[in-house]
Amino acid sequence: MAHVKNHDYHILHPSIYPFLGAVSAFVMLFGAVLFFHDSGPWMLLIGLAGVLYTMYGWWSEVIHEARDGDHTPVVRIGLRYGFILFIMSEIMFFSAWFWTFFKHALYPGGPEQPAMYNSWPPEGIHTFDPWGLPLINTLILLCSGAAVTWAHHALVHENNRKAVIQGLSIGIALGLLFTVFQAIEYSEAPFSFSGNIYGATFFMATGFHGAHVIIGTIFLTVCLIRAIKGDFTPEQHVGFEAAAWYWHFVDVVWLFLFGAIYIWGS
Repeated sequence: MAHVKNHDYHILHPSIYPFLGAVSAFVMLFGAVLFFHDSGPWMLLIGLAGVLYTMYGWWSEVIHEARDGDHTPVVRIGLRYGFILFIMSEIMFFSAWFWTFFKHALYPGGPEQPAMYNSWPPEGIHTFDPWGLPLINTLILLCSGAAVTWAHHALVHENNRKAVIQGLSIGIALGLLFTVFQAIEYSEAPFSFSGNIYGATFFMATGFHGAHVIIGTIFLTVCLIRAIKGDFTPEQHVGFEAAAWYWHFVDVVWLFLFGAIYIWGS
């Protein structure tokens, strides 16, 4: 009887993934430094491959734990709290880019800055028309978020698996369309990443958001595959819930980017 589980917590088995993830992240970042110094991208790519393998293997184990019934109500609360903390860290990450954008917009120039930086946007920079492709992308992302919300409602309140699959499919398709339009916008940009603070800030802020859209699209695709396999139930769907939270976070960040950088910043 000493080995009988009499609590709601999940005792994890020993895993190589935390160590592998730490080593892979170090190799990737060290390789990025070498790549920036013209030493080739190979160490960066090796580290990236290790990080991606860790993500796939570790999260696969989490899915198997859910299927085996290890995600008790107490465990699910912990998973939700952990993901909320992750979203908060992401908010702080994007706050840094908004901070630098507003700093240079409100206080351009200075004694250490060239004369071209005494206005915002800097002289010679032609900004995007916010009411063209950026507005279309905003509507696309909002509609995608609405589709994901519909899928979540269909699962929790109706247990309608067909509607879940339809909603996720629409959300994923719109997310892919957003990425395509973002790539088109970048290809038509009248300014570059280097040579001016406006371009650097614009591409870093919107580029990282685009990376989050790609990650969120993959997240939703995994949830779609799991929904097709019948993994989620109205009571147990933490993975889907986390994906929906992440996608809505991406939506909200884009609304701030659209309002601050595309409209106000132009």
